[in-house]
Amino acid sequence: MVLEVLYEDNHCLAVNKPAPLLTQAPPGIASLATLARQYLKSRYHKPGRVYLGVPHRLDRAVSGVILLARTTKAAQRLSEQFATRKVSKVYWGLVQGTLEPGEVVWEDWLRKVDSQARVEIVLPETPGAQRAQLRAQVLAEGPEGTFVEFCPQSGRMHQIRIQSAARGNPIVGDLLYGATTPFGPPAATERERCIALHARRLTFLHPIRYEPVTVTAPLPAFWPSWLSHVRGT
Repeated sequence: MVLEVLYEDNHCLAVNKPAPLLTQAPPGIASLATLARQYLKSRYHKPGRVYLGVPHRLDRAVSGVILLARTTKAAQRLSEQFATRKVSKVYWGLVQGTLEPGEVVWEDWLRKVDSQARVEIVLPETPGAQRAQLRAQVLAEGPEGTFVEFCPQSGRMHQIRIQSAARGNPIVGDLLYGATTPFGPPAATERERCIALHARRLTFLHPIRYEPVTVTAPLPAFWPSWLSHVRGT
């Protein structure tokens, strides 16, 4: 698998993660982090172990831009930006059904389900509940679904997926949260399935120069055929 590099300097490395590749994984299991280390080791002829900081992640079934750190200082500063919500994120998604036109704001309270890799919407006073907010805007629509731009204002697990599904519009292919149609190339197992959610754009402050940097990730090659029935795309 070839690593698609979107941005690179001495401090940062931004790449386009394919789905369903894991962001990180134990030794012996394919992951984006492993590919990135191999890329840096080969490109710069580095002996020994290559440092790589991973200040954020994407779900296995989600594609798009991932920002990595090449130094410990950059990793610390980027992690602080993600923790304090100073990084701007834009996602593109194809959802089932239709949404109201224009921009809407969704706010919910989420809680991770014990012993399961999913979240649920709960009341604000529920123990462990975390506030989740995002902005959603319709980009195009058609008989196969609605193409939506999501801008999360918080960084909760599966936030876009559960908030969209809770309004009757699950992400296409997201069987975990109620989708009824598959998405992407055929998959032999559930873990190899993709969903129609892509981290399109990410804006951060450079960890050394403190100037804004925006990185945009092209859609995977198989997306256009799925979007061809959505007017306006």
